[in-house]
Amino acid sequence: MSPLDARPVAGDVAPYFALRDADGTERTLTAAAGSWLALYFYPKDDTPGCTIEACEFRDAERALQDAGAIVWGVSPDDQESKAAFRDKFSLNFPILADVGHTVAEAYGAWGERTVGERTFTGTDRVTFLINPDGHIARVWGSVTPTGHAAEVLAEITAQRG
Repeated sequence: MSPLDARPVAGDVAPYFALRDADGTERTLTAAAGSWLALYFYPKDDTPGCTIEACEFRDAERALQDAGAIVWGVSPDDQESKAAFRDKFSLNFPILADVGHTVAEAYGAWGERTVGERTFTGTDRVTFLINPDGHIARVWGSVTPTGHAAEVLAEITAQRG
């Protein structure tokens, strides 16, 4: 089964998770209840595409907050890597360490990837918009980092009416 086959879709209840952020604070799906949550999975801290995506979410954070949304990024890097990435780029939202990739697996964001001629197992760049009631509102698969934060904000605005 490919990750796409296991990926939750709009209308599904979002899979529960509990992960630690760069400071060791536990972040859970339950704690996000009542807010829109943009939960985005990315392959690796401090790499070109991941940095573009994170910095765009950083720059859109005020507008996202005004729309009633929070952003959490997830990758398999450890807390130390998360702290260095956050500090280097002044990220203003939690980035979560999914070292065992169990949450990425639950969300269908972990599997075989091909980049160029190289095939490996890793995290797919995918974003889930979770509504305040804990259901998946929208899924973006194979995200292009540039412009993605604006897409997420536009979707939240549209869904809120």
